Amino acid sequence: MAAYKPAELPPDGRWHYHQGVFLESMRQLKAHIGGEDYEKYIKAYVDYNIDENGNFLWNRKELDAIQAGLLLFELDEQTDDSRYRTAAGKLRNMFPTLNRTSDGGFWHKDGYPYQMWLDGLYMGGVFAMNYSEKYDEPELLEMVLEQERLMRKHTRDQQTGLYHHAWDESRKQPWADKETGKSPEFWGRAIGWYGITFNEILDFLPESHASRVEVSSALRDLAVSLVGYQDEKTGLWYQVVDKPDHPGNWIETSCSALFVYTIARAIRGGHLDESYLPYAVKGYRGLIERMQFDENGRFIMPEICIGTGVGDYQHYINRPKTENDLHGVGAFVLASMEMQELLPAL
Repeated sequence: MAAYKPAELPPDGRWHYHQGVFLESMRQLKAHIGGEDYEKYIKAYVDYNIDENGNFLWNRKELDAIQAGLLLFELDEQTDDSRYRTAAGKLRNMFPTLNRTSDGGFWHKDGYPYQMWLDGLYMGGVFAMNYSEKYDEPELLEMVLEQERLMRKHTRDQQTGLYHHAWDESRKQPWADKETGKSPEFWGRAIGWYGITFNEILDFLPESHASRVEVSSALRDLAVSLVGYQDEKTGLWYQVVDKPDHPGNWIETSCSALFVYTIARAIRGGHLDESYLPYAVKGYRGLIERMQFDENGRFIMPEICIGTGVGDYQHYINRPKTENDLHGVGAFVLASMEMQELLPAL
């Protein structure tokens, strides 16, 4: 926040999930500890992008553009400014227009026909559930549940319990398995977004909902699988999760933060028992040991993978690493808040 004005948040100051992930973590942090600085910073970003009529520029062809809409609900609730509700409505109205696979799954982007990516469930789904609750549209929650079922059906690996980054129904992509359509690798951060979404879904589902047991079980299975791939020495996870010993693979901090979050929040929600707490603690300690500060005392989070498409093993391990990418910083703040919630159990 000290390094960037809200309108200048990288990579390019537009309405997008890069900024949304970081700012949503700031919004949740404000709810925990207060602080007008967080509130003003978030509002300044939103107001920079949305004009006096509730118009703003975003990519109408991709799920990624929806995630930053999470910033709008609180602003709508706390102000008399109708722009925020108008903007949220525009994002909500994207869902009926999205292209779909033959069984109803949202394409990740128009440029990626017949492809479902793990990331997309978080990017669109959490906004949809918040909109459903705030503005009384329960059908949106059911929409998210159906999208999750389809994603799990097409990307979960029975042997490892992990989730492939993507699925191509057409089998036309070079990375797609000719029989299953699945991508070949388990990319960490995409699985991390999925873990967040499992926990979010369960927070929105009523105790009596028919899907609650199924989703809770799926979250638990994922968390148990992740524990099996946690690095013994560092407590962290690798860029390609299931291949820690393969040449060129490397510890990646943003997925590690998201996995700590997933495990910790699943414990807090009662979906994992407290025997899994040591894994969350070990992962968080590993993250803390990785964090740095510059000569001005500013926070530096290293070893974050920049955004990436789908590909083979070499594709993922060759992706550049960077510092303070907003994917990672936002994930670290979320993980930190979840660990704070678990402190009484330590």
